[in-house]
Amino acid sequence: MCISQLMLLQVFFLMVPEGVWLQPSSPSGAAPTPSDVGPASPGGTLQSSEGSETPWPVPGISTVGPTVVTPSAPENGTVDLFPALPVCVCDLTPGTCDINCCCDRDCYLLHPRTVFSFCLPGSVRSSSWMCVDNSLIFRSNSPFPSRVFMDSGGVRQFCVLVNNSRLNYFQKLQKINATNFQALATEFGGESFTSTFQTQSPPPFYRAGDPILTYFPKWSVISLLRQPAGVGAGGLCAESNPAGFLESKSTTCARFFKNLANSCTLDPALNAASYYNFTVLKVPRGMTDLQNTKFQVPVTLVSQAGSPLLSGNICQNVVSQVIYEIETNGTFGIQKVSVSFGQTNLTVEPDTSLQQHFLIRFRAFQQSTAASLTGPRSGNPGYIVGKPLLALTGDKSHSMTLLQSQGDGICSVKKHEVQFGVNAISGCKLRPKKVDCSHLQQEIYQTLHGKTSPEHVAIFGNADPAQKREWTRILSRNCSVSAMHCTSCCVIPVSLEIQVLWAYTGLQSNPQAHVSGARFLYQCQSIKGK
Repeated sequence: MCISQLMLLQVFFLMVPEGVWLQPSSPSGAAPTPSDVGPASPGGTLQSSEGSETPWPVPGISTVGPTVVTPSAPENGTVDLFPALPVCVCDLTPGTCDINCCCDRDCYLLHPRTVFSFCLPGSVRSSSWMCVDNSLIFRSNSPFPSRVFMDSGGVRQFCVLVNNSRLNYFQKLQKINATNFQALATEFGGESFTSTFQTQSPPPFYRAGDPILTYFPKWSVISLLRQPAGVGAGGLCAESNPAGFLESKSTTCARFFKNLANSCTLDPALNAASYYNFTVLKVPRGMTDLQNTKFQVPVTLVSQAGSPLLSGNICQNVVSQVIYEIETNGTFGIQKVSVSFGQTNLTVEPDTSLQQHFLIRFRAFQQSTAASLTGPRSGNPGYIVGKPLLALTGDKSHSMTLLQSQGDGICSVKKHEVQFGVNAISGCKLRPKKVDCSHLQQEIYQTLHGKTSPEHVAIFGNADPAQKREWTRILSRNCSVSAMHCTSCCVIPVSLEIQVLWAYTGLQSNPQAHVSGARFLYQCQSIKGK
C-alpha cells in the first residue's frame, strides 16, 4: 500500500443551541459564534448574604460599610462558621478553597473578607436597607427588621431591611460600559500602588494571591516560591514568576542550550534538588523568627528523583515536569508541601531545547481522599462560559480536548482544552509510525481524540463521575469501508467535528447552562493500495 507520509488533521468544535442540529458539513463552513447561539455571558448567578457579614453600604449614606451601633445577636446564641447558602455557585474545586468564594466551606474562614479582597457574586447574601436620619424616628412599628447604623460622617441612621434576605438568593449584576465607566472608576477607584518607603511588619497570614515565602537554611536567605512561566513568542522560561497563595495554576516554558554538555550538571533548572532544598513559611510573620521551625514547612519528596548525569552524549535525569501539592488551613496558613517530578533524557547536540511543565495545586488540609480525586467543576450547577467541557471515559472525568501543534506544525502530545460556549478549530500534521491500514487508522483516531475516545459528556458543570445519570452518551460513528463504496480501500479519518447541543434551564432570572447532547462527526478519506 502506498500512502503519503505526512497528513493534515483538523478538529472543529461547535456549540449549537437546543433545537438546531447542524448537518455534517465541510471544514470550510463558518462556525457560529457564542453570540449566535445564545447569551454571551454565563447564566445568572445565585447571590446571598446574611450570616455574619455586615450589611452592604447604603446608597446615599456612605460608600464605606456602616458601623453597626445596635447589632442584634443571633437568636440561638451561636455563630455559624459558614454562610448558610443552599448552593455555593462559585465552589468549583472540591476539597480546595476557591479564591474570593466566600461561601466555600473548604476555606475554613469565619470572616472571609479578612483573606479575600472581595466576595464573588453569589457567595454572600444580598440585603436591601432603606435609611433615614435617626433623629426623625420616635418609635418604629415596622414589620421588617431594623437597625441603627453610623455613617462615615458620624450621623446615626435608622435603617429598615425592606426584603427578606433569607429568601433572596439573586442579584442583578451591574453592567459596566463606556458611558458609566468613568463615574464608577471615580466612586470605587483607588491607589494602584502602596508606598514601600515605610517599613511594615509582615501580615499575620497569607491573603489570596500573595507570594509564598521560602527560606534556605543553608544560606539564611528568604526568597519566594517560583513557578517559571513562558514569555515572548518562543515561550522562554521566566524564572522570577512567583506562585500565588491559593492560585492553582499550570505553566509551560522552553529552555534552549548552546552547550548542553556543560549545562547538564551545572544548570539548577535541570536538577530536581533545586526545587525542594528549602522550607516554606506557614505564614508571612514566620520571617520575623527564622530560628523557630514551627513556622516552617519542609518540602516532601513524593518519589525519588535522580541528579542530572552526563553519560556519553546523553544528559540523563533532566527535569521536565514539577508538580507541587500544597495543603492549606485558612488563616493558619500552609500545613504541608510535597513535590513530584517528571524526568527525561536529552541528546547533546547544538541548540538543544527542552520544554518544562510546572503545576501548583492547592487543597484543604486533611481533606478526604474522595474529594482529592474529584476534578475541578466547570460550574455549580450550570456550565460557565469558558470553563472546560467535561467528558467521561470509563469512570474517569477529564476535559474534552482538541488537537494542538508544535512550532513546526507537527501534532503535539499536549492537547487544547475544549471550553464550554467557545467555538474553536485546530489542526496539525501527522507523520505515521506505521503504514499498514489497521495501525494507521488506530494512530489517527488516537491523535484526534486521545488514546481512548470520550464516551460521555457532563450535562452540568458539577457532574459526579459516580452518578451516570448526570452524563449523556456522545453519539459517534467511525469511518467505514462500505460507506466509501470501495472494498479494497483503507478508509481513514482526516478531520473530527465535535458538536455540542446546549440550552438554558431553570428560572428565567437565573438560567443555568446545561448540555443536551454531543456527537463526533468524522470526515473520511479512502487510500487505495497498489
